[in-house]
Amino acid sequence: MDRYWLLTWTTYGTWLPGDDRGFVSNVDDGAGHGHRVNQPGTSPTSKQRGLQEFARSQMKGPPVFLDANHAAALLTQFQETAAVRGWQLSAVAIMRNHVHVVVGVVGDPEPDTLLRDLKSYGSRRLNTRSRLLQRADVGGRRQDRDENCRRNLRSGMP
Repeated sequence: MDRYWLLTWTTYGTWLPGDDRGFVSNVDDGAGHGHRVNQPGTSPTSKQRGLQEFARSQMKGPPVFLDANHAAALLTQFQETAAVRGWQLSAVAIMRNHVHVVVGVVGDPEPDTLLRDLKSYGSRRLNTRSRLLQRADVGGRRQDRDENCRRNLRSGMP
């Protein structure tokens, strides 16, 4: 491996712009131009309640918190993604609201590419699994579709 990256991200909706803990985002410089506050040695922007409430109002669903079943599914997916891409997965820590991954790569790919692949395939795995966990009170048609999905997954069919 030529390079190792430590990648960290939070789960959906658990750390919004405006959060008291600070955040990295584009900030208006007063002249109508945004700039990203994300340089070593600079303080993160923080405590902007209006921005945090606006970000919360734009969410498409509730915040995502991971449990042990989610972590197991994510780890399996990260291992598969790394194997297909020829990466070395050196360490993974999947917490309730964030993930850390140390991944070795050949060459010098952009870390955004690694992050995108891990997050997108991980999200797909969780979304596929969550369809199996839909509430039983949402109506017969969805229940039938969910039961068909369960049956197909158990039998190994796509």
